[in-house]
Amino acid sequence: MTQQALASTETKAKPSVPHPFLIIAGIILITFAMRSPLTSVGPLVGDIRADLGLSNGMSGMLTTVPLLAFALFSPMVPSIGHRFGVERTLFAGLLILLIGIPLRSTGMIFTLFAGTALIGAGIAIFNVLLPGLVKQRFPQKAGLMTSVYTTAMSTCAALASGVSIPLTQGAHLGWKGSLAFWTIMVVIALVCWIPQLRTKGNSTTTAASEPATNKVWSSMLAWHVTLFMGLQSFIFYCTISWLPAILQEHGISLSTAGWLLSLVQVISLPASFLAPVLAGRLTDQRLMTVFIGIISLLGFSGLLVGGNLVLLFISLILLGIAQGASISLALTFIVIRASHVREAAKLSGMAQSVGYLLAAVGPMFIGFLFDLTHSWTYPLWTLMIVSVLLIFSGIGAGRNRTI
Repeated sequence: MTQQALASTETKAKPSVPHPFLIIAGIILITFAMRSPLTSVGPLVGDIRADLGLSNGMSGMLTTVPLLAFALFSPMVPSIGHRFGVERTLFAGLLILLIGIPLRSTGMIFTLFAGTALIGAGIAIFNVLLPGLVKQRFPQKAGLMTSVYTTAMSTCAALASGVSIPLTQGAHLGWKGSLAFWTIMVVIALVCWIPQLRTKGNSTTTAASEPATNKVWSSMLAWHVTLFMGLQSFIFYCTISWLPAILQEHGISLSTAGWLLSLVQVISLPASFLAPVLAGRLTDQRLMTVFIGIISLLGFSGLLVGGNLVLLFISLILLGIAQGASISLALTFIVIRASHVREAAKLSGMAQSVGYLLAAVGPMFIGFLFDLTHSWTYPLWTLMIVSVLLIFSGIGAGRNRTI
């Protein structure tokens, strides 16, 4: 074979990968699209409940349904991504969001929950495949890239929480228009992601050359990672669902409570960025998980005690730090505890499935406890107990081992 023919063969064998800037921009926009439909709901729960006549338990289902969708679809996503390619599967997830967000905003109970389920299915794809994509495209900078996309998630989460009430009241969109507004973000992400569809060979090429593994479900380390993901998700989704109502109990207006929820997300940004970078430099992350769990415990303790605005503000700062660090560290565990890309996808599928199934009971259970006791005391005690459990699961997940 001539050198020219050999070069031609090598060129055909190599996947055509778009410029790194495009993949980074695409990942960031996907993270924007995957968080805004969720965090925009919390400040609007009161309006939705009043308009549609929902109980607190049913209102909690607005957050629980996406989590159930995460749990249901996550185990299927690694196989779908392996068959059709990660990039194309992520694009399909955006298309599902493009249907689900407007459907949820039509103003009927059935479409509210049907659209919410579709949103959960679309986000499940992103949850599972993004850690593996980062590990594949940026193998030497996985910690930094995890920091970038988890910080982007927290940024949009803060923005969505903060502007929900202004969009509803100030822009006169109502809760329906406020929820539908985030369709714009999905459209932008779709357009930016189109160049990835032209990737020759797609991410299936690399994954096919790696050994298949069925060991994650029998690995104690994988279960520790899964529990850490689930418990931090339990805390996060309970917070975005019920923190505005808890703050109202302390005499804070609904609009201000929405902005304070946004403040928690803003405070989480530095922790969300720094945690994966620090975790990547450490051989053992157990002390990190202990610190995160203690900060979370103190934050909910402050909300329970209440008393004055200073204590409440300090509590929100602690919760922001704990939640920003815990979600990014959970995603980092998926990357660094897996030996290769395909194993990362399987571990991600397991962690998202079982972890979010655990998290799914959170918002509904907290709403049920409040309906039963007409007080936030027992719900906050529940979140404090979960913070302690987070420490123990983190100690197991933080060991310097791979599956």
